[in-house]
Amino acid sequence: MRLIFMGSPQLAVPSLRAVAEAGELAAVITQPPRGKGRGRKVTPSAVALECGRMGIEPATPDSLGTPEFQDWLRELHPDLVVVVAYGKILPSSVLKIPRLGCVNVHTSLLPRLRGAAPIQWAIAGGARETGITLMQMDEGMDTGPILLQKKTGIGPEETADILAGRLSILAAGILREGIPSLERGELTPVPQDDSLATYAPILRREDGRIDWSMEARQIANRVHGFSPWPGTYSTLAGKRILITSALALPAPLGGKPGEVLSAGDGKMDIACGKGTLRILTLKPEGKREMTASEFLAGYRLAEGNRFGE
Repeated sequence: MRLIFMGSPQLAVPSLRAVAEAGELAAVITQPPRGKGRGRKVTPSAVALECGRMGIEPATPDSLGTPEFQDWLRELHPDLVVVVAYGKILPSSVLKIPRLGCVNVHTSLLPRLRGAAPIQWAIAGGARETGITLMQMDEGMDTGPILLQKKTGIGPEETADILAGRLSILAAGILREGIPSLERGELTPVPQDDSLATYAPILRREDGRIDWSMEARQIANRVHGFSPWPGTYSTLAGKRILITSALALPAPLGGKPGEVLSAGDGKMDIACGKGTLRILTLKPEGKREMTASEFLAGYRLAEGNRFGE
């Protein structure tokens, strides 16, 4: 079976390997190199770097809608296109080219958490279970019929980057099972129940700003879910502080939301709308990441000071 793989970030790399093992890999398509970091250094995608290790020259089209690209794709005579976190919507004209259509690996249990950031929003929303969905693509946003699903739990302190690593391995496994089954006609597409759909929109930097009126558990979930990006942050004495790990304490200790309740013995406890958030590690503006104990040793912080003002 002639296969084309489309993907970009590190999440997609194990799936690229799985697809290469499942049949004849006719082409790999990934996002063009992008500027990253403060210096905007142009860097190839993780999939492009993996292609280099595999001895493959990836295609990096700026657009999937041009006649030139689609003619090139047709000339490859693909049986199946496999998409894993490619980063662009496929035009309907592309979806019709492969003999078996296009399939997508989505990092949630569809129809829950359709959209660009299902891993982050699953953790931020307090979910204790997620998974991988192999779906037949249609013209909608993650709305196609389901072919296979695999579930996994979410650890109480698991961050988005750690969960993404686990899901990337699960994604490769579902492709090793799903591609041969699809070729043999053994998979029955099951339409999604749109009434159960929830959404995971693309993350913005401002999503990381802490609303101290929220419950402590909700804030802690966001600290884990938005790690490493966009991070969760607040201000203290006019300076931006990134909170990199935290623990929700169920017992309320009084105080107004954002108020420092404890700033001694290495503990930083902050009042929330309900419960208390204990900050474990943080990164002050322009400084390195440090523990709460290290922060308290070098910064004057007193009970009654407030975050977010």
